[in-house]
Amino acid sequence: MQPKTKLPSRVLRLQEVLDLLSISKSYHFAKLDKNSKSYDPTYPKPISVGERSVRYVEQEVIDWVNARKEERNAS
Repeated sequence: MQPKTKLPSRVLRLQEVLDLLSISKSYHFAKLDKNSKSYDPTYPKPISVGERSVRYVEQEVIDWVNARKEERNAS
């Protein structure tokens, strides 16, 4: 039996995430920094794809945006 290979639909580079969300690089890293007042534990985390390379799962970024929209609409 072959092992199942499950790949995300698409992985994004940092610049693609910044463009998709229309945010700055510093704000992006603040969302990931536990010591920042802008920290968001629900913000999509990077995945390592190499020694000095990370990517972001596109669907996780989209899901995060949709959750923000739902929060807004629930208010």
